[in-house]
Amino acid sequence: MTSNTHLQTWVSREFKEHFARVAKAQGLSESALLRRLLKNMVVPAREPDDLEITPVEELPSTRRVSVRLRADDLLLLRERAKGRGLPASTYISYLVRSHLTAQTPLPTQELAVLKRLVAELGAIGRNINQIARAVNQQQWSSGPDPAVLSEVFRVLTATRAQIKALINANLASWDSGNATTPD
Repeated sequence: MTSNTHLQTWVSREFKEHFARVAKAQGLSESALLRRLLKNMVVPAREPDDLEITPVEELPSTRRVSVRLRADDLLLLRERAKGRGLPASTYISYLVRSHLTAQTPLPTQELAVLKRLVAELGAIGRNINQIARAVNQQQWSSGPDPAVLSEVFRVLTATRAQIKALINANLASWDSGNATTPD
């Protein structure tokens, strides 16, 4: 078995046709020409971490920006940031990034809640797996109590509803600006 793999990219039809003509003129397949170009481009004796790639324009990873706000807007900003458990500057940063990237932010506190829910669901799933294994191996002759299974189903359904509510509240709150935590 070979340890080789492949790379993929998309180019325009015209570029591919031109590339094919260049490969043919050199007596190579398109793959062979591409492999040669890549080998010449990436110096094999050096690790990727050692390669120096200079960006077109060097920018710091973060940059401070000053914004003037009216007093009433500042109060509203502080109130909404406090509702999210964030400093006002972080809240503004999330809003700007959300607007520029068209992605809804998920602040640290809300992410922590989701992670706890996912962990709980994982624990419940493992417990159900153990029950199923015990029943399948006839270690539990009568099987689980239907009342217990009904309660587990109720808890899972409620947890699922809470996760959906949290996600929907997060999405809606960035549109309206009001952070609400589902019960």
